[in-house]
Amino acid sequence: MSSIKIDWERIKLLPVIAQEYESGEVLMLAYMNEEAYNLTLATNFAHYFSRSKQRIWKKGETSGNTQKVKDIFLDCDSDTLLLKVEQTGAACHTGNKTCFFNNILVPTDKAALRSADFTAHYGVLDKLYHTIQERKTADPSTSYVAKLLQNENSYLKKISEEAGEFCLSVKDGKEEEIIYEAADLLFHLLVALGAKNIHPDRVEQELTRRIGTSGIEEKKN
Repeated sequence: MSSIKIDWERIKLLPVIAQEYESGEVLMLAYMNEEAYNLTLATNFAHYFSRSKQRIWKKGETSGNTQKVKDIFLDCDSDTLLLKVEQTGAACHTGNKTCFFNNILVPTDKAALRSADFTAHYGVLDKLYHTIQERKTADPSTSYVAKLLQNENSYLKKISEEAGEFCLSVKDGKEEEIIYEAADLLFHLLVALGAKNIHPDRVEQELTRRIGTSGIEEKKN
């Protein structure tokens, strides 16, 4: 093991470039904190710290697209890591082999590149969250989400409206309408979370934290 040390007091999150070991192709950029770094060293599989989810994640924990670490390099300023990895499946959450598929000089069709397996691997909430993030730079005249994101009051008003419609559908007791209105409400909640860069995984973490806690006590707190 190398004697090289990283100053984790100075650098809380270390940028990490993942590169395919055999081809040299650059796959992705992510971040590690000290815990993720130590897990990577201990397991020989890439672990990162997700800034959107605010937690440690093993690359491929959901999709199975893991990164087996073959080599690790620290740059001259000791503030960036290069991982040479054996990539299983796609590196990018979109289903593309690499995250660097948007050619600035020769624009590509993102929709054509996106893998059909994305939702199966990552789940619909994750897909919707990332789609909402992409729509931040879209044309509001052609994108409903981009139009909503132009004005905070727009999506907050829609959440209020959809919550009311959901309540009415529950009162009516028609199952299909309840599901439909719940989907509308959840979608607009995701828009609000996306606007504030809060991944739905963090809501799941909060719900997980509450398991085993009395709802009455939680309200008191």
